[in-house]
Amino acid sequence: MGERAGTARPRLPMTMEQALVLGGGGVAGIAWMTGLLAGLADVGQDVTMGTDLVIGTSAGANVAAQLGSGLSLEGLFARQVDPDLQSREIMAEVDWAKVAQLQPYADAARTPAERRRRFGEFALSAHTVPESERRAVIESRLPSPDWPMTATRLTAVDCVCGEPAVFDDSSGVALVDAVAASCAVPGVWPPVTIGGRRYMDGGVRSRDNADLAAGAARVTVISPLGLNSPVPTPTPLADVLTALKDRGAAVTLISPDEASKAAIGRNSLDPATRGPAATAGRLQGRAGLPPAF
Repeated sequence: MGERAGTARPRLPMTMEQALVLGGGGVAGIAWMTGLLAGLADVGQDVTMGTDLVIGTSAGANVAAQLGSGLSLEGLFARQVDPDLQSREIMAEVDWAKVAQLQPYADAARTPAERRRRFGEFALSAHTVPESERRAVIESRLPSPDWPMTATRLTAVDCVCGEPAVFDDSSGVALVDAVAASCAVPGVWPPVTIGGRRYMDGGVRSRDNADLAAGAARVTVISPLGLNSPVPTPTPLADVLTALKDRGAAVTLISPDEASKAAIGRNSLDPATRGPAATAGRLQGRAGLPPAF
């Protein structure tokens, strides 16, 4: 590859009537979004049907890839709640002392790009499990290694230059590598090597990257972290949704209700949250779509 993988503008769908945005939120977020989608389908509001574009970031990249695997929502839900079907996960070990040292350093950055580069330095220097071990986990999550038929964009960030990357089926990147890069949380999981570059979590740019849905007439954003994310972001989700709405899009935001928040708990990286989060998400989905933003 002569240029950084994924940096070229992805091919757009011929029409952009409906976009589905799936945000970050750990293994609990994967489970909750899967349950939510299944619950919406239970009441005749399957937002995956007729979607022209799916945008996935971190946890959302996993769900986006799974949606295109050929398995039904019922089958995907089962993979979250049935211990015999669950993917093999690694319990994350976070060096919170080192994380605490990073935030003031990142806050001193003068531009978003510099902030991303500093996160990249942190990601590259962190002690984590080997990249191959983490890749095997991501591979076990995906029912199919093939890119979805529906246009799908998965976000990541180049650790060295801090530039965002968007991978799709035209990027020449394996789906498992694109998903692994998108959810390579700095300091928790190893950056992913693609085309000689190292990539980290797309959430370093934005927790949801909903701005990539610009141009769609209807945008559904499923955000495990919601409007009041505890993790600072240069562009708050509320501002992005307002901008989409100002451009004429009908925007719907879904974030965890109180029962789902309780099921997700304080550590969204804990694999034990999968069953409770998926079940709570399904119950929330059965309540139907909320009013437009």
